[in-house]
Amino acid sequence: MRIVLGVGGGIAAYKAASLLRLFTEAGHDVTVIPTEAASRFVGVATWEALSGHPVTSSVFDEVPTVNHVRLGHEAELIVVAPATADLLARAATGQAGDLLGTTLLMARGPVLMAPAMHTEMWRHPATQANVETLRSRGITVLEPASGRLTGADSGPGRLPEPEAIFEAALALAGAPAVPGTLPASASFPVPSAFPPPSASQPLAGFTVTISAGGTREPLDPVRFLGNRSSGKQGVALAIAARDAGARVRLLAAHMEVPAPDGVELVEVETALELRKAALHAAADSDVVIMAAAVADFRPADVSGTKIKKRDGVADPVISLVRNPDILQELVEVRDAASRHQLIVGFAAETGDAEGDVLEYAAAKLRRKACDLLVVNHVGQGKVFGQDSNSVVILSRSGSEPQEAAGSKADVAAAVLDRISAELSRVVPPA
Repeated sequence: MRIVLGVGGGIAAYKAASLLRLFTEAGHDVTVIPTEAASRFVGVATWEALSGHPVTSSVFDEVPTVNHVRLGHEAELIVVAPATADLLARAATGQAGDLLGTTLLMARGPVLMAPAMHTEMWRHPATQANVETLRSRGITVLEPASGRLTGADSGPGRLPEPEAIFEAALALAGAPAVPGTLPASASFPVPSAFPPPSASQPLAGFTVTISAGGTREPLDPVRFLGNRSSGKQGVALAIAARDAGARVRLLAAHMEVPAPDGVELVEVETALELRKAALHAAADSDVVIMAAAVADFRPADVSGTKIKKRDGVADPVISLVRNPDILQELVEVRDAASRHQLIVGFAAETGDAEGDVLEYAAAKLRRKACDLLVVNHVGQGKVFGQDSNSVVILSRSGSEPQEAAGSKADVAAAVLDRISAELSRVVPPA
């Protein structure tokens, strides 16, 4: 496969040499295009020795071969690592002041960018807007890793390890990691747009959207209707998906725990806000996990001032209206668009005289028509706010219910394992 490896001007540029070696040892033909700043971190001679090709950042070198057009046209995959904040901004605005910029504009194949920068730069609204712009154009932008940065501090912004970028890039291109073997799509028809998972990071190349926490429905500027959800299980799921190699988007309602590093955070408050965010996020997601505790009802009227308790005045009566069923709507939108997408719901249930927890959950699974339903038996002192959990995973396919218990991290791992297994049935590993 013909690969262009773009290298941005950051200290992490030295890691790109290891990434280049991984590509060439797997039998791929790699042309390196560093920015001018990158050449101040790693010399051109290093790139030429490892790739076996001339290396330049200028559009005025090798003019007869029209490099600024040819390289983008011929590349079957373009990988940019590290992608600095400046490089992301220039790519998002279509700047073509050097050979890498023109190559990105001429790209016909898949493009993957691996950001690396300081935490504040990654989290800055300008950078996040540029990332969203690039993703909306079909470019895969990985989440940065978390850890020690250039200075003494730590946080999200580290370049992912070369092996992780290598696996994500080849999964994006549908290519095998070992030369001489065929990609899965070459040996049988693949009825899905999902990339083939890898053994070490089964969700590499996938985008996973997860909702977490509890929605709050305002009564007045001070009060709200809410629930006991802490967000711990949703955060544990986000960590597990991130560590499995996925690009993770966390739709966070009220949570008692912080969002993890290395995920894209979207904050919401009400069920209507979550609905809007979920429908938007699902448009480019391979997996959607609705773990948030969403209010079934909201006040019909919201007072603009604090509702006061007054002597001689009747106590207020709160009228409720039903909130939309977000999970069911996500399934309907997916099916109407014939989208290849795995949707997982969560159900917090209690039994009563008319049925037990699993009976109610099975009925909910039939109504919602999601692929998997993770069922909690809730009650006083159970699940909400606790560090442990016990669930049963039901499948629309009719397979046997699966039990999982332990810490919320243990339960998250079991749910992600089940999701990976469901995906592998659609696209078997290469």
